Amino acid sequence: MSSVVVIGDALIDELRDDTGVREFVGGAALNVAVGLSRLGVPTTLIAMVGDDDAGAKIRAYLADYGVKLLASPSALGSSRAVSVRVDGEPTYVFNEAAQARRLEFDPAQRAAIADADRIVVSCYPFDDVEQTAQLIDAVGEASSRLVIDPNPRTGMMTDLDEFRRGFEALARGAGAVKIGDDDATLLYTSDLDAAAARMRELGVPTVLATRGSAGATLITDPASVTKPVSSLPGDVIDTMGAGDASLAALVAGMVQRDPTTADEWADVLGTAMDIAAATCRFHGALLRTPDALTGGDMDRIGT
Repeated sequence: MSSVVVIGDALIDELRDDTGVREFVGGAALNVAVGLSRLGVPTTLIAMVGDDDAGAKIRAYLADYGVKLLASPSALGSSRAVSVRVDGEPTYVFNEAAQARRLEFDPAQRAAIADADRIVVSCYPFDDVEQTAQLIDAVGEASSRLVIDPNPRTGMMTDLDEFRRGFEALARGAGAVKIGDDDATLLYTSDLDAAAARMRELGVPTVLATRGSAGATLITDPASVTKPVSSLPGDVIDTMGAGDASLAALVAGMVQRDPTTADEWADVLGTAMDIAAATCRFHGALLRTPDALTGGDMDRIGT
């Protein structure tokens, strides 16, 4: 069975809104890893996790969802993001551990990367020159199996220009890149179409350009297809995990279906939009599929 390694962040999301304060296990990379596992793809997460109560929650959550963790230690404890909702969208303040996150690519992590059918990188510290060099070295000849979501966060970056350079250095050999409209504005001060075109200029064969509530465009060598976010029963409650869910669905489609034609890619994108819409109908970033909306949510664990 095809396997995926996800490299990036794992943290505690502390959500503050009118209803009070809630905590979720999260992080973009962790959300993608759990989403892939829920879609039936054996997944390993490489992330920094502290030896503290928050780290214990992260480890237990990943174990509950069948995701193997290869953790890098953290002297500053586990990462935390405090989010406040403004017009339904979260704004984040990150703790010191999140801002100084680092990964150590030990032999076990390198072996997992070498053996994976796909390697997903999300919310990586591309503004750290040394960390970017270590990631490129760890990936080695497997760069064509890379799927990258830059996921830049202003509260976690120290150098935007270096982040862009580091991201593009990895993207040049990647098999796929996801980029959202907010990413385009922050990284390129451009619209999403121009940012997606930049990815194609870098030689990326598959680009997923996400437009929030307006859906997404999947640009591949066979064709370019656009789909709206699917119309499903129920209200949109939380958009936190929509992007991560759509990325997990894209990667699952790539490893489970191996799409090559325009119609096959269109089916993969349609499934991703179904999953993004279902995820938005629950609190938290846990990936949901449309069948969770029929007869109540039957998740044993939940968030």
